[in-house]
Amino acid sequence: MRNACSPRITPSEITPRDVYYGRRRFMRTAAGAAAAALLPRWLSAGEKLPGVRTGAYVLPDALTPFEDVTHYNNFYEFGTDKESPSRTAGSLQTRPWTVSVEGEVQKAKVFDVDELLKLAPLEERIYRLRCVEGWSMVVPWVGFPLAELVKRVEPTGNARFVEFITLHDPAQMPGQKSSVLDWPYREALRLDEAMHPLTLLVFGLYGEVLPNQNGAPVRVVVPWKYGFKSAKSIVRIRFLEQQPVSTWTRAVPSEYGFYANVNPEVDHPRWSQAKERRLGEFFKRPTLMFNGYAEQVAHLYAGMDLKKFF
Repeated sequence: MRNACSPRITPSEITPRDVYYGRRRFMRTAAGAAAAALLPRWLSAGEKLPGVRTGAYVLPDALTPFEDVTHYNNFYEFGTDKESPSRTAGSLQTRPWTVSVEGEVQKAKVFDVDELLKLAPLEERIYRLRCVEGWSMVVPWVGFPLAELVKRVEPTGNARFVEFITLHDPAQMPGQKSSVLDWPYREALRLDEAMHPLTLLVFGLYGEVLPNQNGAPVRVVVPWKYGFKSAKSIVRIRFLEQQPVSTWTRAVPSEYGFYANVNPEVDHPRWSQAKERRLGEFFKRPTLMFNGYAEQVAHLYAGMDLKKFF
């Protein structure tokens, strides 16, 4: 097995494998769709998500333990330290829950989260998560490509960006009583980034319903970007013509750019991004360009100055 610190990850380790196409793929998709149709309502944290298929996106890296994934979190809606979200997120009510998809689309719609769960077969994907603070983990997420939702709402020719907006309810999210950020939390992607096969609409991790502190009941995961780009507890998705201003960009524009691509050559103004600390490891490891997904996503930024568009 390749050393986990290898600076080069081959496409076979993280991209869909052609050997699974054809009959096997058809049978697996059909089985997943059938299971999705039987999904019960009111699934809660800790319950197993039914019908989850093994995804083709895998890594040689060891998984970060479940306890670390669920107890070392940045989710300022529940507090600014790493432990607060797991302590205080129990106040979040994830059912009923709806996600409004609006803006530059032909088929604007308000989706119930359980309807979203049935939109496409669920699969487990093992991705790296790299925080802008310099730490990382490896998480087995459960979801399906965001592109599945995007295609169904049919963006207009004017749609160039996709904005994600988190629930704003200080009664459920006590951290929002603080002015540390401008609420509600907003993040955004270019439309081509949102449509990329790696971009995942997530409902679970480790085969279970997504815990509140990890962004329940629905979030996005964009593995080649710093973690703050992966919006949590989403209630609105807006398709826009103009680039919106994301929450952290609004808060500190000199430190948090719109793109936030993992780049070891572009330091944060207050610390280096050349290395990272994987949770559970003592020594730091080299940070990989685009978090190790360069062969899949570098073409999205061809010709761009990645120091200017950080």
